[in-house]
Amino acid sequence: MDAMSERRGIFRRRRDDDGPRASVGELLPYLFPKKGLLAGAIALSVIGAGFALAQPALVQELIARVEQSRPLEWLPWLLVVVVVVGAISDGFQHFLLQVLGEHVVLRTRRTLVERMLRLPIAEFDARRVGDLVSRVGSDTTLLRAVLTQGLVESIGGVLTLVGAVIAMLVIDPLLLGLTVLVLAVAIGAMLAVMPLLTRASGKAQEQVGHLTSALERAISAVRTVRAAGATEREVREIGERAGDAFGAGVRVARISAFVVPILGVAVQLAFVVVLGVGGLRVATGEIEISQLVGFLLFLFLMVMPLGQLAGAIAAVSVALGALGRIQEIVRLPSEADADADVALSPRPDAPMVAFEGVSFAYPAADDERLVLEDVSFSVPAGSRTALVGPSGAGKSTTFALVERFYDATAGRVLVGGADVREVDRASLRARIGYVEQDAPVLAGTLRDNLRLGAPGASDEQLLQALEAVNLGGLVSRSGQGLGAEVGEGGVLLSGGERQRLAIARALLASTPILLLDESTANLDARNEAALKVALDVASEGRTTLVIAHRLATVVDADQIVVLDGGRVLATGTHAELLESSPLYRELAAHQLLAPAE
Repeated sequence: MDAMSERRGIFRRRRDDDGPRASVGELLPYLFPKKGLLAGAIALSVIGAGFALAQPALVQELIARVEQSRPLEWLPWLLVVVVVVGAISDGFQHFLLQVLGEHVVLRTRRTLVERMLRLPIAEFDARRVGDLVSRVGSDTTLLRAVLTQGLVESIGGVLTLVGAVIAMLVIDPLLLGLTVLVLAVAIGAMLAVMPLLTRASGKAQEQVGHLTSALERAISAVRTVRAAGATEREVREIGERAGDAFGAGVRVARISAFVVPILGVAVQLAFVVVLGVGGLRVATGEIEISQLVGFLLFLFLMVMPLGQLAGAIAAVSVALGALGRIQEIVRLPSEADADADVALSPRPDAPMVAFEGVSFAYPAADDERLVLEDVSFSVPAGSRTALVGPSGAGKSTTFALVERFYDATAGRVLVGGADVREVDRASLRARIGYVEQDAPVLAGTLRDNLRLGAPGASDEQLLQALEAVNLGGLVSRSGQGLGAEVGEGGVLLSGGERQRLAIARALLASTPILLLDESTANLDARNEAALKVALDVASEGRTTLVIAHRLATVVDADQIVVLDGGRVLATGTHAELLESSPLYRELAAHQLLAPAE
């Protein structure tokens, strides 16, 4: 199986899998980010267990002294102190667990974000943004529940449980045996339910991810949805997603609810058995009334740790479902994992960019269609090369391969004479300025956007870049200067302004290679002419590759590469291609740049 077929198999298996799973061993590292806080919480849990066990023993002794008409002395005050100090200890423990839970969420979110932003681009092609956001948001919060709902508290609970069992054994072994028999049946039933709860929780989180994805899609395209009259359809679709999430949540609640009645019935049954059998044993003189009261108090004391253990088991089961989705992302290799630890060092005698027999198919695609097939051309250093051709010819894909968003299926992409697969991506991209076709603008200010690739640029340099692309008016338009907000996705700017802002951002980076994908597509004639002058200046001393539908912007390029159907049909200057390339001549004629045939 070749590499591309193997990658497609991975994508198919991911879609067909019954959902990601995680083990308890994978959960533990997430729960212990702060050992000091953890040690403090465990210590307080142990102290709380000691104070809890002391209370029934003190009550039993008080009752015995009353029965025997003995003085109470300091016992009532000691009982009050034990109760108060135990409550204070529980309060501090609760605080530490909440803080520890927040650290769990913080660490998990940082781990996820760090991994997500370094994933190969192909992973983003195969996944929906909303689902990824859901993993960072809702899935991580479920890990906090493992701590705050009893996992650490159960450590003290186990001590309390063991202490209570020992005390009950000392008081009356027969009553203890009956109690353990009843509770063992209940615990066995709860353990049998937990795998169902883990699977149901994973499905519920998956449905929440689908809901988030649908909502993110509708909100990000809200203007298009409104203009197309599709608001009601989107509301219905998102409502259906919400209904699916509701149904999955109800299934989790249904399974979870099964645990509570089991434990409740078991405790009540144990209480009835102890009260009945214990009453007979008191009547026959086998035990004293104070011992029966003490035994009942220890029985009640057992209920809390049993509840904590049941809650911890349930929380772990739910968390494992969420952790499976988190680990699915964490386990993915990052983009840099396959990088060679070699910085790009261009050879002065080599073309700045070259394609040698390059073929490529997108790894997330279900078919085997090649987007590029046996593409070869070279771009000399300091020259300007234009890629032209009809839509779908593979022009933008060539830029993606130069940036190494993807690796070629066959052939080689060279930058400065080096195969891009044999150098570090960071050093490669540090030499390339890239303006995408849709010219994305980030939410924030003009300053934030301009400094994205040049964080050390001064305000003066930012203003010069804006003037170079005829955007100086933006600075004075709002009165906030470079601090003017551009809105989500640059919505407060026109399409042409977004495109020119993206170009200004690339110019500020001062990279030796500049990739411009449809850089003048949204500009009017006046701004196109102004931008062309700016690009002429910016291209001096740089290697520039331009993708253009409007041939008037590239007729003076040093060379023009004509692509169609993923193949190179011709290469030459504007005048040469008018003579040698029927497709180029047709494109030029449609744009009134050549006589019609």
